[in-house]
Amino acid sequence: MYLPQQKELIMPITDWPLAERPREKLMRQGAQALSDAELLAIFLRTGLPGRSAVDLARDLLAGFGSLRALLQADLQGFCRHPGLGPAKFVQLQAVMEMGRRHLFEELQRGDALTSPGAVRRYLRSQLANLPHEVFACLFLDSQHRVIAFEELFRGTLDSASVYPREVLKRALAHNAAALILTHNHPSGVAEPSQADLHLTRRLRESLALVDIRVLDHLVIGDGEPVSFAERGLL
Repeated sequence: MYLPQQKELIMPITDWPLAERPREKLMRQGAQALSDAELLAIFLRTGLPGRSAVDLARDLLAGFGSLRALLQADLQGFCRHPGLGPAKFVQLQAVMEMGRRHLFEELQRGDALTSPGAVRRYLRSQLANLPHEVFACLFLDSQHRVIAFEELFRGTLDSASVYPREVLKRALAHNAAALILTHNHPSGVAEPSQADLHLTRRLRESLALVDIRVLDHLVIGDGEPVSFAERGLL
């Protein structure tokens, strides 16, 4: 007998064909083969009554507007959505931090100048999804090996006040011989501004007085970082 008010039966993911299950797909093809919704579903593990984990993941991505927006949401904004709570927020922050630490360890294994891909991956992991502007430095020794990464200044969506004497102080504290400057553009557009060019010149001149080289300045946006060195702007 047909019941008009009966809810549609949702097939659990365990009953899906193997080729369509996110976990099995990841193990066969790698994480890069999965959609944003499938990756998020693996993180969520379970859905809601009447909604599989993949369905819930799609709902969340639609609600936040993008995966990036979900990842940069604060605790209050994150927990406002069905299926998410403080425990999931904590887990997500831990996963992202483990990823950043893995990239930093990768970066420490070699010469920063011969590993430009590793430098860019790490800096993007630190700055790409921030809603505010941040200026930071990657401090290097005389062999261009990474000593430390530090966020030095945090500004508004439009600008950050960067003081050369503070950059110099931190470089000397790390006994750095060189450094890579970096900052993000929260707008997502990584094209350097005239203010960026002026700041880079000031910092390069100040650091040169104590024989510390500025090797590059990377601007982080939504796509590939823009390198001042590659543009011939240093």
